[in-house]
Amino acid sequence: MSLTDLFVKNLKAPEKACKFTDSDGLYLYASPKGLKSWRFDYRFQGKRLTLTFGTYPLISLKEARNLLIDARRSLKAGIDPSAQKQILKKATSHLALNSFETVAREWFERKKEGKKESYSSRIWGRVEQELLPFLSSKPIDEISAQELLGVLRKVEDRGAVVTAHRCLQYCGQIFRYSIATGRANHDISADLRGALRPAIHNHMASLTDPNEVGGLMRAIDAYSSGNLIVRAALKLAPFVFVRPGELRHAEWREINLEQAEWRIPADKMKMKQVHIVPLATQVVDIITELKPYTGNDRYLFSSLRTNNRPISDMTLLAGLRRLGYSKEEMTVHGFRSIASTLLNELGYN
Repeated sequence: MSLTDLFVKNLKAPEKACKFTDSDGLYLYASPKGLKSWRFDYRFQGKRLTLTFGTYPLISLKEARNLLIDARRSLKAGIDPSAQKQILKKATSHLALNSFETVAREWFERKKEGKKESYSSRIWGRVEQELLPFLSSKPIDEISAQELLGVLRKVEDRGAVVTAHRCLQYCGQIFRYSIATGRANHDISADLRGALRPAIHNHMASLTDPNEVGGLMRAIDAYSSGNLIVRAALKLAPFVFVRPGELRHAEWREINLEQAEWRIPADKMKMKQVHIVPLATQVVDIITELKPYTGNDRYLFSSLRTNNRPISDMTLLAGLRRLGYSKEEMTVHGFRSIASTLLNELGYN
């Protein structure tokens, strides 16, 4: 009698290895360890051979019967189905090794070294969401420029033009990596220059007129309402020119008031290098005034709700809004723009 799905499903591990025949030479091999595999014994060129189709439940009874039909067709055509399986396995393995996803994952493992996890996850998130659904299994040397453009157009058409340009940039790096590792001969992303709509970047709002900056400094200096910790952070921002996240996460252990120095650890920095900030006399005074309030906490600018976390970026933004500056005029990140634009124009490095 032929096997049934119910019988195979309920079959328990036998004390000794057993064979349960189905039909046309197919049988289920059951081991004492509970392994169930579909097999087929046959003769080819005078030799007795066994072909294993796979294990249950990964391969169902119906699938095993279909694989048996394919194997018998091969035998009828004078082809050894076991040898044919090995050839197919090698070809599949080669395709997997050269697939876009495999190369992209290798590239990303090297790309993320030394980078912050948030930055790395943002990159892979774009690759995984925008590129892999369409290119994942494609051999990287078979992807055409037109095919890649079609994928990027899907991103562009929903209005995410900047993301489309980012993805094109990542593809360029992935294809160049594939060339370096011998899996492609040409960077097709280079053929798509100018094919996407121009990306319009929304830069962080910042004051650009020296008189307006002077007004901002006076407003911050006269800032009396609101929380003392927020006032101190806003007063420090135009002296140190660090990123908002680096300012908010400043820790007391990083500050040396005697040497007037703030050492930001490498793991907090985008470039993964220790960043040394010299502290002006005014900064030392501001931090000294702040110490009685948060000196026993981890952070200089402790959260208003808990001393285990720093204030949020929104808290600092709210401080700027209370000073009368809209989001179109000034952001916390804008202090860095003041440094890189106005101070450079004045001759400072």
